[in-house]
Amino acid sequence: MIKGFLKEFKEFAVKGNVIDMAVGIIIGGAFSPIVNSLVKDIIMPPIGFVLGNVDFSNLYIPIAASGKSFSTLAEAQQAGVVTINYGLFINTLISFLIVSFAVFLLVKFINKLKLEKKEETCSEVEVTTKECPYCCSTINIKAKKCPYCASELQ
Repeated sequence: MIKGFLKEFKEFAVKGNVIDMAVGIIIGGAFSPIVNSLVKDIIMPPIGFVLGNVDFSNLYIPIAASGKSFSTLAEAQQAGVVTINYGLFINTLISFLIVSFAVFLLVKFINKLKLEKKEETCSEVEVTTKECPYCCSTINIKAKKCPYCASELQ
């Protein structure tokens, strides 16, 4: 029973789709820090500058008023203030949109390659049959007479 289970698991694990998925997960994991850095270090600073030197990572709403004012999210959290971190959420949302757009472009590119390959395959297929105009049977393209209805063909 265990041998059968292990054999079935091995067949599942070495299928192309599982390996492709594993490679995709690894690449996605490596891609995530790049996108996060792009958002945090490249995209958000100019947006913050245009909006009046706003640092999105420090935008928060304190839930319980503590009577004190904090200049950064880290200071508020260190003081134990419960916060809603909407600036970090905006950064995460932008990261998600960038990843989604990158995946969309990748899928679009792959679909284009598949379509081109399919068109190549279709154009290479040689026609070897035709339809008899009298009995509608499929016959060899070189036939002069239909083998089914004995009609003369042109």
